[in-house]
This record gives sequence, C-alpha cells and structure tokens, in this order.
Amino acid sequence: MAGADPGAHIGELLDRLGREAGPRARETADELVRSVVEFYGEGLARTVRLLRSAPAGSDPLAVLTADELVGDLLILHDLHPDDTMTRVGQALDKVRPYLGSHAGDVEVAGLDTDAAEGPTLRLRLRGSCDGCPSSTQTVRWTIEEAVARLAPEIAHIEVEGVAEAPAEQPLLQIQPRPPDGTPGPPPPSAAPEPPHWHTLAAPALPAHDRTTRVADIDGNPLLLVRLPGNLYAYRDRCPGCGADLRTAPLDGEFLSCSACAARFDVRHAGRGEGAHLEPLPLLEEDGAVRVAVPELLGAGS
Repeated sequence: MAGADPGAHIGELLDRLGREAGPRARETADELVRSVVEFYGEGLARTVRLLRSAPAGSDPLAVLTADELVGDLLILHDLHPDDTMTRVGQALDKVRPYLGSHAGDVEVAGLDTDAAEGPTLRLRLRGSCDGCPSSTQTVRWTIEEAVARLAPEIAHIEVEGVAEAPAEQPLLQIQPRPPDGTPGPPPPSAAPEPPHWHTLAAPALPAHDRTTRVADIDGNPLLLVRLPGNLYAYRDRCPGCGADLRTAPLDGEFLSCSACAARFDVRHAGRGEGAHLEPLPLLEEDGAVRVAVPELLGAGS
C-alpha cells in the first residue's frame, strides 16, 4: 500500500479479526504474524551474512540463490534468476549419479501449470531400477526431494516408473460373498508414507572410499557405504538371514554378510542372488548429506 504504514495496517487487521472472530482467532493470527516476521528476518540476516562473506568478484545473485532459504524467498517473490524448468533440470542433474546406481535415469515429460492441484511436474523414469520395488520407491522419493528443494513452487510431482512388473496373480472368482470360513480378498495396500529427511554430520559418515559406517536415526540403524564417487545408504539388515551388516566385509563394490555369506552389489541398488538390500534415499550436495528414513523402516522382522 503506497504511502501507508504497513505495520499500522497489519495492526488494524488484527484488531478487526479479534473483534469479528474472537480472542482465540486473534491469538492464532498474532502467532502467524510473528512466524512470518521471523521467517523474513532470518532471510534478511542470511542475505547480509552471505553478501559480507562472499569472495571478491563473486556474483551476488549466485551467492544468494545457493542458500536454500534465501533462494525460496526469491522464488516466492518471482526474483530468482532461473526459471522453474532450469531449476528442475539442476535438481535432476544432482540425482542422476544416484539414479545410475539403480540402473535408471529420469526425463521431464511435461509441466502443467494449470493443474487443479497446482503446478504439476511430470517425470518419466527410464531403466529397470533392477526390478526391485524398494529401489523404485527410493528413486521416486529422492527425485521428489531434490525437486522440492530447488523448485518449491512445484505443488505436485507425477513420476512414471518402469520397474519390472510383479508376477501375475491368479484370477479371483466373483461371488456374492465369500464361502463360509473363507476370507475375502485383502484390502488394497495403502501408499507408503513419505520418508523423513535427516542431515548427517561428518562424524557419522564413512571417512574414506570403500569403508562403511552405521548411523542411528530415530532408532533406525542405517548402513552407510562410501565407494569412489558416491555414498550409499541401506537398512542395516541382511535380507537373507536378518543379521546386521555392520561387520560385513567390503570386497571392492560387494558387501558380504558375515552370518550367511550372501553378497550384495552396493553400487547397483544392493542387488544380490535372489534378494536386495533395502536402499534408502540419499542426497549429497554442497558438502552436506541428507538421508531419508521411511516411516515403516525397521518395522518388519
């Protein structure tokens, strides 16, 4: 509002809300305003710190857009120098080395800015993801997180997968009701809950190539394996015998279970003879490592 005091106008609106909707609504609105002020205050503080510490001759916009919070504010106010599809491409470039370990790649199928649920990005996975459902889901989660971090204006992501189809189930006879004592067909399984992403500090990570380390996140033991060029995260559990893998020897790119001697290809989604390790989404960018823990990780025996 040109010529008006924004602070006074906000105060007037809060007073009107208190009169019309009651004190509880006024308290909630006050808290909302405080949160917004803190959000923008942190953005301004980071902007000042980033510009003050930027190397001489660096591009100020490049310095600011490299920070996630400041970059989000620039996107929110349509001030970011890169358009949505450019940032989507940058996000996909970050995860392509990871996708390669799952024998896959990703391409953009389209962007629908007029979709009812908001801007919708359509992606297509290419490759087999080693025919492993958990590998396919891990890839989807990793892509979604990478895009959300660089293009938060995307409201919805649709990913077309091409993992091997499961074996056909026998046809069911349609009857008015199941025969006495015969259970009906199981209800359709719910979509997996989205994972929770966590940032791992250096002490929790393998320090050198061809080394492993176990990190505990919310009671979930994760096996981290560093090979030349990439870091991988798996559930610390052998799918064959159920033993943990923290003492499993690493021979090149293969991990061998100390209990049953089963071997798993770390670089290729943890595949083994008839079984896969359980891969976890992982993003390694700008020196930081973020790993996702699905809601039901560790729930099985």
